[in-house]
Amino acid sequence: MNDVVIQKTSAFFQEKFGSTPEKVVLSPGRINIIGEHIDYNDGYVLPAAIDKIICFAFSKNNSNESNIIALDLNEEMVVDLTAKVRLSEVVWTNYLLGVVKQLQDNGFNFEGFNCVFSSTIPVGSGLSSSAALECGFLYGINALFQLQIKPVDIALMGQKAEHWVGINCGIMDQFSSVMGLENQVIKIDCKTLEFEYHKADFNEYALILFDSNVKHSLMTSAYNQRRQQCEEGLAILKNNFPEISSFRDCSLEQVQQLQNVMSPNVFKRCSFVVKEIQRVALACAALDQGAIETLGQLMFETHAGLSKEYEVSCDELDYLVDFVKNEKAVVGSRLMGGGFGGCTINLIKKGEEETIKSKLVQGYKTAFGIDLKIYDVKIGNGTSLYETIVS
Repeated sequence: MNDVVIQKTSAFFQEKFGSTPEKVVLSPGRINIIGEHIDYNDGYVLPAAIDKIICFAFSKNNSNESNIIALDLNEEMVVDLTAKVRLSEVVWTNYLLGVVKQLQDNGFNFEGFNCVFSSTIPVGSGLSSSAALECGFLYGINALFQLQIKPVDIALMGQKAEHWVGINCGIMDQFSSVMGLENQVIKIDCKTLEFEYHKADFNEYALILFDSNVKHSLMTSAYNQRRQQCEEGLAILKNNFPEISSFRDCSLEQVQQLQNVMSPNVFKRCSFVVKEIQRVALACAALDQGAIETLGQLMFETHAGLSKEYEVSCDELDYLVDFVKNEKAVVGSRLMGGGFGGCTINLIKKGEEETIKSKLVQGYKTAFGIDLKIYDVKIGNGTSLYETIVS
């Protein structure tokens, strides 16, 4: 599938601009095995890049303007690099404008270029298409103009670009998109950005995403609200326990001791965060030991926490997880991403995938009148240059 999008993007670039692209960049979406809503709480997360990508084709155009074409949307933007970058009313353009602003703010010199991009990452499914867009775009400009920006800094600048757009995200999405390795998950320390790879051998289980095909409008406001509630809870914890500097220093018992000091919602958020940080460590141990059933149980526990304590699930996601809980072939399932829609991530015994898919498609349609989308994913490499096509 990726070969098709690479050829399509490059062919369109040649047709539009009359030359072969100088650089072709592949920038992946990501999954997160466990550690949801933990990246902005200075915890640990366990994401991986996947084999669904945005393909970018780039060439210099020897001007002060950049022409950027979103092939899938059949839309185009022109960026005057001599003018101050401002937010646009066209949503997708803002992620790219945010990257341009980051480069300008950090004093990098670059000229006009032509760019075409196309994607195999489903938008709005919690697979971080926005991070792939920011990081792939920045990676391409970096390669085209030899700016010498390090991969970790590409991730950090991509994160700041998203902040500028208005989503106060943590570092996980951009980091995993840039730093991913095939068949490896990355344990990221979101406080220090130290990271380590763990082999992602799921043995006889396949990774399958069930896309609820809903996106409730609560997402952005609720995301920012959860951040504020966590900050409020952490401030209370610090006031009562001076040794605590972040949730990673905190035990569940300490949170429980302060239940009467916190609002009910703040207490629930803090309880979830502390437990989820612990689950990431347990998940790494399970992967290292090949204990995939243990990993699956942790995923079910995470979903329960996201639904009841962090309250970012919805009826559709809860249905998808509850449905597969009763299937012996499914050892783990949870909502993945910000919540209020998007996908569940599932570990399903190989050979049983089609049976589970068929049952769930029918059940979901009956329950909600919505067609379920299904994505089989494999863990792939992070953002990279596609050398074969480059002239």
